Amino acid sequence: MSHSPLIAVIDDNQAIREALEDLLSSLGYRALPFASAEDFLASSGRADVACMVVDVRMGGMTGLDLQARLNAQGRHYPMIFMTSDADGVTRSNALAGGALAYLEKPVDAEVLIGCLVSALQRETQLH
Repeated sequence: MSHSPLIAVIDDNQAIREALEDLLSSLGYRALPFASAEDFLASSGRADVACMVVDVRMGGMTGLDLQARLNAQGRHYPMIFMTSDADGVTRSNALAGGALAYLEKPVDAEVLIGCLVSALQRETQLH
């Protein structure tokens, strides 16, 4: 029996984390929620993550900081960024760093689902 993909959800807003967890579980995915980038980096479960949904602006380390740290470690997870403050420079930096998508909040569930499917297909092809 194959395990459903594990998707890290990193957002400092608990309501958003819970909504994403509900959405992911309704699609048959497993969610691994984190309130901060630092919590994700400290987690032993991150090795099993197939994809990440990350808030851009959080207290402490930002989503872009996390992306840069992971890239420097050679860990290139498919990342889908979400933000309330869309700005072109941040979007360009996220995409240049390898982000699969950069979505504005409130994120349309159908758009997010499409991004997740693409990310997981890409990850399957790489492994």
